[in-house]
Amino acid sequence: MNSPIIEVKKLRKVYLQGKVEVEALRGVDLSVPAGEFLSIVGPSGSGKSTLFHIVGGLTPATSGEITVGGSNVSTVGDAGRTELRRKCVSFVFQKFNLLPNLSAGDNIRVAMHISGMKLEFDKRLQELLGLLGIAGRLEHRPSELSGGEQQRVAIARALATNPAILLADEPTGNLDSKNSDAVLKILRDLNEKLGQTILMITHNPDAAAYGHRTVHMSDGQIVDTSFRPE
Repeated sequence: MNSPIIEVKKLRKVYLQGKVEVEALRGVDLSVPAGEFLSIVGPSGSGKSTLFHIVGGLTPATSGEITVGGSNVSTVGDAGRTELRRKCVSFVFQKFNLLPNLSAGDNIRVAMHISGMKLEFDKRLQELLGLLGIAGRLEHRPSELSGGEQQRVAIARALATNPAILLADEPTGNLDSKNSDAVLKILRDLNEKLGQTILMITHNPDAAAYGHRTVHMSDGQIVDTSFRPE
């Protein structure tokens, strides 16, 4: 088994709602080997989104230890979390978040520019675009693409910076069943053919089944783990 690329120990997150403390995560332990496709499921308020946001450097933990990509990010500030997002993780969300006035190709180049990369579609990126099935759609604007194509562009944009970890938040939430299946199969192919580590949160057990392992959360804790049959 590969070494952990995400390691979470005794993770707690407490929010204040007025004067009341709400414990969103209650001592979560989780280890994710490099190259795993991990699904996290649970009802609203289970803590899955909070865990996702902490691992991705979008919000700090209250306490506990978090190692992502070999770096301990438990105590880093805003600058450290920004560096984590720039160098180690990329995101795909339910909303495609494409810039409407730019072509698909330029939407991808914007992410590369922010990361300080050359704006050239090298061999790896060309192969990725082919795997995603959008190599011939790069000159089209988002309004000229289907929902499934827009999400594929969003995935290409996330992976263009060659992140160690892809974090996907309800990536099929805005898609019909046909496009949902297509996007999930693409994520599985990215994992199996390119070895991309993927952490996906979803409320849909059928979507979760595309991962190697599914972690079930409730009331801020991991309550069960299941594995995809081989």
